[in-house]
Amino acid sequence: MDERKERKLNTTFSFLRFRSIFIKEFIQIRRDPPSLAIAIAMPLMMLLLFGYAVNTDIDHLPTVVWDQDNSEASRDLVQSFANTQYFDIDWIVYSGDEIQALIDDGKAKTGIVISPDYSSKLDRHETTSVQLLIDGTDPNAARIALSNAQLLTQHESLAIQEQLMEKRGLSNIEQPIEILPRVLYNPNMESLIFNIPALIGLIMQNVTAILTAFALVREKERGTMEQLVVTPIRPVELMLGKLLPYVFIGIFSFTIVLVTGVGWFGVPVKGSITLLIALSFLFLITTLAVGMLISTVAKTQLQAMQMSFAFILPSVLLSGFMFPRETMPVFIQWIGGIIPLTYFLEILRGIFLKESTLASLWQETVILSVFAFLICLLATLKFKKKIE
Repeated sequence: MDERKERKLNTTFSFLRFRSIFIKEFIQIRRDPPSLAIAIAMPLMMLLLFGYAVNTDIDHLPTVVWDQDNSEASRDLVQSFANTQYFDIDWIVYSGDEIQALIDDGKAKTGIVISPDYSSKLDRHETTSVQLLIDGTDPNAARIALSNAQLLTQHESLAIQEQLMEKRGLSNIEQPIEILPRVLYNPNMESLIFNIPALIGLIMQNVTAILTAFALVREKERGTMEQLVVTPIRPVELMLGKLLPYVFIGIFSFTIVLVTGVGWFGVPVKGSITLLIALSFLFLITTLAVGMLISTVAKTQLQAMQMSFAFILPSVLLSGFMFPRETMPVFIQWIGGIIPLTYFLEILRGIFLKESTLASLWQETVILSVFAFLICLLATLKFKKKIE
């Protein structure tokens, strides 16, 4: 009879055993300064570094000018380029070789060459040309430079035509088609407003996954797993006891990056703060479970670190954090679809920028919930309380 009661006690969830593991893990974290540094300093450092470094706004391109005409009209054109703030006129040279050398050395990104007969052709109402040299090693910067230069020259051409028609006593040219742009959610089209919410999700994932990836591996390397083996602790109690302390650490890290993103970078949360916290907690559970799953598979801390980065790198590239998923091949989009960060980025940007509600984010919420359940279940089933 006593054996039956003892067997039943060992097969049911025990809050006392769970609390013992929970307290033990907190004490172990407190005695591990590197883990505390990762949990506290790393989120803030990553947000500040990435917040300033990850900037897709292309402006102030270093520009070299060879003005062979050196007239009032050519100087006005050069000043028009500078006024756009996309081109910084850093060098005035007197030969094509000097322009080529500056672009070859990577000092100048664009070069403007004005022909000697630029102003005289304008005076004769003839078509003139301006050569624009662009460093195409960065295609994004090259496209921005080209499009802005074309817009500028079109504007200058239209202004010259209007002046000519006024001199001839004709009315101004009216454009048959007029576009009325209205940019929603991010009127100034600032990349910072777009990137900071995504950085919050990326930092949460990286910090929590790395921390929990070492949870069980550390026990194996230190030999304390042997002590746990001879105890009546069940796998689910051990997993939850080790997972819950990192939930509090993850919430603390999330609070740090959220306050910094809103207070330091000035990115407002247009949607519900309560909804943001609730769905962030759901994502936090998912990433913690991923780290715990890695911890059950890895045998050493080196393996845990390698597996963590093998999970983090694809999530950065395929989740839509850096590149829009719509431009990726369908097969790559499918791979990105099995990454939890993909859906959390939609949630973050929706709440931050679009004031989205749960009614518009229910699909992402359901998918994250399924991820959290399946990964937690897999990590629990994968864990075997034995010495290999």
